[in-house]
Amino acid sequence: MGIFDTHAGLAARYQAARAAGRMPTGVVMERLLSASEAIIDGRRVVTAGTHNYLGLAFDEACIEAAVAAVRREGTGTCGSRIANGSFSDHVALERELAAFHGMRHAMIFSTGYQANLGVISTLVGAGDFLLLDADSHASIYDACKQTQAGAIRFKHNDPDSLDARLRRLAGEPGFKLVVVEGIYSMLGDIAPLKAIVEVCRKHGAYLLVDEAHSMGVLGARGCGLAEREGVLDQVDFVVGTFSKSLGAVGGYCVSNHEQFEILRLACRPYMFTASLPPATVASTRAALAAVQARPELREKLWSNIHRFHDALSAAGFQLGAAPSPIVAVRLESEAATLSMWRALLDAGYYVNIGLPPATPSGESLLRCAISAGHSPAQIDGLSARLISLAQAHGVLPNARPRVALGLA
Repeated sequence: MGIFDTHAGLAARYQAARAAGRMPTGVVMERLLSASEAIIDGRRVVTAGTHNYLGLAFDEACIEAAVAAVRREGTGTCGSRIANGSFSDHVALERELAAFHGMRHAMIFSTGYQANLGVISTLVGAGDFLLLDADSHASIYDACKQTQAGAIRFKHNDPDSLDARLRRLAGEPGFKLVVVEGIYSMLGDIAPLKAIVEVCRKHGAYLLVDEAHSMGVLGARGCGLAEREGVLDQVDFVVGTFSKSLGAVGGYCVSNHEQFEILRLACRPYMFTASLPPATVASTRAALAAVQARPELREKLWSNIHRFHDALSAAGFQLGAAPSPIVAVRLESEAATLSMWRALLDAGYYVNIGLPPATPSGESLLRCAISAGHSPAQIDGLSARLISLAQAHGVLPNARPRVALGLA
């Protein structure tokens, strides 16, 4: 017996997949060239698997802000926010995030994962109830493990299922916190937020919305799904990340609750983690300003999304959801998914892959992330290559496989 024996099943599955060819875990971005291209294996590749939705990771203003901050304040804070790690830019970014969402309070975290983990696990405890969408992100599920609150799942994007579970809790003491996402990260589907808000208000439940993939993407100002649906003032907590539309790393939570600031003294992932380095905070501030000042970035993103989604839909692909920056191609065969992913990379296109058990309903996915930084030619090239590969693998209607798959 060894300490890794509990992972023996996963290791065997991984080795079998690796024997058939290259695995996504082995891909190294040797050099990033732009918001849409990288060097992989010494070759120029179109990157359609990052979440750089607005292309701001390569925005000149964001880069220059980061460079200036490094020269001015060094490479790191070397401390947490409750020690020496609060710089003037941290405070300014929190003020700007709060104003952007029309909220009074904001906290920033070193990662988006920590934002969910810390806020959720701190808000509810023994005797309380945490109700989460079944397709929630791993950070939300991990928050469940960090709290003594009772965790209850409801059916994905199903307000009636949420209503039934809250109805059963009627009369139970303790707070009820409902957690949903704006755009779900695996399939790219969007929450029916108006209906969920109504259910929460009906039962007196608090609501937290994770806008990680929808901030910068949805809403007239890019504030997210809650803004688009006109319910931002009815959401208790909004969590987001800097690693998608803002092109950096980090996370945040905003709220109007008067006692919100006590989280700074109660939230362990906030208290005991080094704060974000000056360069990251400076670039994030510049990116947040760009989201507000340059709506044409959002327009370009949505033009690219519809161009890509429409091409795949017309070809007969089974897609994960209505158009969003995440376009997930649903495939029944894990072997075909891996084979197509490898062939796409060989052809100069990098996308993500999703395999069970990490995917909803045990599906296999080729998961594409669209950016405002993609050119029409790149979008068309990726869609054409996907269509030809799907035909070769027999995964489109009336298409017979013309390639041998190396994984049983």
